[in-house]
Amino acid sequence: MVFLFRDKSIVNIIFLVLLGLLVHLHGFTVPIKVVAYQQDGWFAFLLNDYAKNTIQSAGFFLYMVVVLLQSIRLNFLLAEQKMFPNSGYTVAMSYLLLTGLLPEWAAISPALMANFLLIWIYIKLTRLYNHPAPKTLLFNIGLLVSLTILCYHPTAILIVVVLFALGIMRPFKLQEWFTLLMGIALPFYFLASWLYLNDDLSTIGQFLPKMELGLPVKDLLHTQIAGFSALVLALLAGFFSWQQFNSRLVIQMRKNWSALLLMCLILTAAPFIFDEAGLHAAILCLVPFAAFVSASFSHPKRLLFPNFLFFVLIGVIMYNNWYLVKF
Repeated sequence: MVFLFRDKSIVNIIFLVLLGLLVHLHGFTVPIKVVAYQQDGWFAFLLNDYAKNTIQSAGFFLYMVVVLLQSIRLNFLLAEQKMFPNSGYTVAMSYLLLTGLLPEWAAISPALMANFLLIWIYIKLTRLYNHPAPKTLLFNIGLLVSLTILCYHPTAILIVVVLFALGIMRPFKLQEWFTLLMGIALPFYFLASWLYLNDDLSTIGQFLPKMELGLPVKDLLHTQIAGFSALVLALLAGFFSWQQFNSRLVIQMRKNWSALLLMCLILTAAPFIFDEAGLHAAILCLVPFAAFVSASFSHPKRLLFPNFLFFVLIGVIMYNNWYLVKF
């Protein structure tokens, strides 16, 4: 099956749609829910107060549109950056497969919507290496990070990501770091000013992330154990395949991969730092995870292991579908 997605043909988008329907087969019998906690930011407010009733009737369709758009956008981005020796649609395929590994990810949530902004931030970061006007770009990255945090509070961890990514992409210049920090701080300054002028500054805590260390789940279900096991297997295979071709890439591509690896490591901590967000926050990791997992499908010349991994993931996904339909 993997060979279908190694081609660059536009017809593969049809295969992606079919794969998405297979991965989320439960959506035909079980409605896709909206899971949004009011304290999580503007996305949660919009989903709960304005979109929840509309989404309930067309949740499966909207969910499929969102994950397909995100997977295809990420695929085109990495292909455009020439991050793989061979380009195809394996990144989009990997993203769709990963969305089906945990039942918590089969929902419309602020974290899922935040992945649009996360992909946008990564696009900006990849342009830092040789950009002719880095200060303007860094200021825009800072603004975008702040907007993402206001929309979904657990993405506050992105501040650490962009600071480390700046250190990876460019030599140290104090003015550039100050520009990035100013871009991050400016939206919060305007927000505080607006609340102060409206004599409502005491409510500013509602717009700020609340960190609380803890475990995202206390007792793992069988579906979660299966999903995490398959995810770890796919990531290990992806990291092994990535190391085989990473040293042959030009330096800019290696820096782009370093930024993705950084996102992998830091975003994985989000569900533990923002305990109330639970496993729904872990879907933020799918953007960097999909890139590395894709390496295990696109790089090996023989298709024996990629096909084996594909059917292992499909098996876990079918088990999750059965669980969601039954319970």
